[in-house]
Amino acid sequence: MPASSERARNKSAQSASHETLELRINRVGATLRARLARILEQVPGADSGPQRLASELKLDKVLTSRLLKAVRSDDAMSVIHRAPGPDPLRRVVRASVRHGVKPDDISAAYSAVDEFEELIRADVGDRSSLEAILSSWVPEARRDFELRRKQAAFRAISQLKGMQADVFAETAIFWPSDDPQRMDVVWIKAVTGLARLRPSAVVKFTSKRGVESPDRRRPLTLAGEPIETVKNTVIADFCTEPAPEVTARVMGEQTHYLLERVNLGDSVRIVTVEVNRAEIPRFVAASRGRRAWASSDVTIPAQRLQFDMLVHPECFPGEHPDLRVYDTTILGTADRNDPAREIDVLDIIENVDQLGVGIARFGSSDVPRYRQLVEHVFEQLGFDPALPRGYRVATDYPVHGSQYVMSFRTTGPPAASA
Repeated sequence: MPASSERARNKSAQSASHETLELRINRVGATLRARLARILEQVPGADSGPQRLASELKLDKVLTSRLLKAVRSDDAMSVIHRAPGPDPLRRVVRASVRHGVKPDDISAAYSAVDEFEELIRADVGDRSSLEAILSSWVPEARRDFELRRKQAAFRAISQLKGMQADVFAETAIFWPSDDPQRMDVVWIKAVTGLARLRPSAVVKFTSKRGVESPDRRRPLTLAGEPIETVKNTVIADFCTEPAPEVTARVMGEQTHYLLERVNLGDSVRIVTVEVNRAEIPRFVAASRGRRAWASSDVTIPAQRLQFDMLVHPECFPGEHPDLRVYDTTILGTADRNDPAREIDVLDIIENVDQLGVGIARFGSSDVPRYRQLVEHVFEQLGFDPALPRGYRVATDYPVHGSQYVMSFRTTGPPAASA
């Protein structure tokens, strides 16, 4: 048989296998829901919520809460995702016997639980594998699946790297430059609850210009000093006391920020601001198909990521940013305009929230005194705080080594007036 025909046959067999499994999951979920619901109809207080049901069955409230969510699901796959495991379900069935549930219904419920267990063990291997499969079909299952795996990855990498943070936050500000053909880009970086877990751990984060330019990058402090000449780059008023010492090392297009000292057991907050005048072109013809972008690169294991873009109204008017999350482990930082990097886009659920217009709208429950920090930066730079429109990506347990990129379609210069 030709290799192409064999590949086609294998592909067809795999598709049929997946279709059969999908139908089986739906059938098992529908049966499980119907038979458990039949039992609960005969248990007093089952319609009064998980606390009352737990009391009647002498079971844990967490178990009865999951049980009720499963039974009340409209979708059979959601039933499978929400249902407790087979052994807890058997405890529910046993506990219901004392309430006089009909023997035929008890037997039918045990049979449905057995079939559920067979689905897990024989068809997919274990509950974790089943959840991975469900994540392709059930949005709720996918969110839960991703969160648990990201949390596990955070725990592992924070131990390996010897550091972790509660929140890693970055804010990119795009503003018209004194040069009418270019834009300033300002970076606010705030790391909250940063702790060193191993004495040898080196704490570092970086900023980088993502477009080619004939001019050397010259990052400045808020006061306008070359950032590499400043002994400590932090904004002390927004850091923990005593203020951590962070030095900047400019290496070509990159600026590395190094935390000099954090004692084991200490938890510190770091805030730095970097000003890049005339950093990128303000106008690029839309016909070129280019995008202006900024990214937050997850180099410090963190429980929470907040990435904001604050944009002057004359920059990218009428545009809303899109979002890509790249895997940087092989090829490094991705250029949003490089189509070859599309293969590195991670298929995870993330979204951009529109914050509105004006700094008064840019609060944060993750970053202490965030609005005051942004106000301070705008005041020092002479930017009008009523003008920017804001966008935010916020997520739990961002994947270490990933790159969150927000980008706008570029716009050409305004047409000359007649």
